[in-house]
Amino acid sequence: MFDAISGKYDFLNHFLSLGIDIRWRKKAIALLHSAKPKFILDVATGTGDFAIEALRLNPQKVIGVDISEGMLEIGKKKMKTNGYESVIELMTGDSENLPFLENKFDAVIVAFGVRNFENLEKGLAEMLRVVKPGGRVVVLEFSKPRAFPMKQLYSFYFKYILPKIGKIFSRDSSAYTYLPESVQAFPDGDDFLSICSKLGYKNATCQTLTFGISSLYTATK
Repeated sequence: MFDAISGKYDFLNHFLSLGIDIRWRKKAIALLHSAKPKFILDVATGTGDFAIEALRLNPQKVIGVDISEGMLEIGKKKMKTNGYESVIELMTGDSENLPFLENKFDAVIVAFGVRNFENLEKGLAEMLRVVKPGGRVVVLEFSKPRAFPMKQLYSFYFKYILPKIGKIFSRDSSAYTYLPESVQAFPDGDDFLSICSKLGYKNATCQTLTFGISSLYTATK
């Protein structure tokens, strides 16, 4: 599915969110400024937008992993075009079986990817395994607004408007039907924090963004 929409993925991300997704990524990366991580892993990197945003931290190396070859192909072209290849490396990798030794990275980041894990707990456990003791994990993910009227507006847009627009531009009817379904099924907010704590994450916190449309989770090892 992600291979099929890879060519339109970046455009639709920005278009369907009115560009707000760019601000969300900036806010997420800003949480790592004080930690000054030098080795960063971007899980479910897609076309590499979050990895590129991480360059604001002046890291020595950012490795992005994704299971979709189509998304990685677009991402690699983006890195070459912008001259990021020496710092950002994109590679095929399964988030639930990361090809790295434990305690390797200063920080692990993931944007709009954890809800796609086949086994959420296994993927989160892998992220915890590869981050160094004291290292930080930052997760940016869609969530469900709870308050009126945003809850109702968001639900209508996600169920009826977004899939139609997504289908027109991507010519894939499944991808943008899957998106609202996956968000609805995802254990967001306190439920997600409970899972993190159960797995051994420390100091797990949640910050809602833009009326609860997305949430920003942070934790340490």
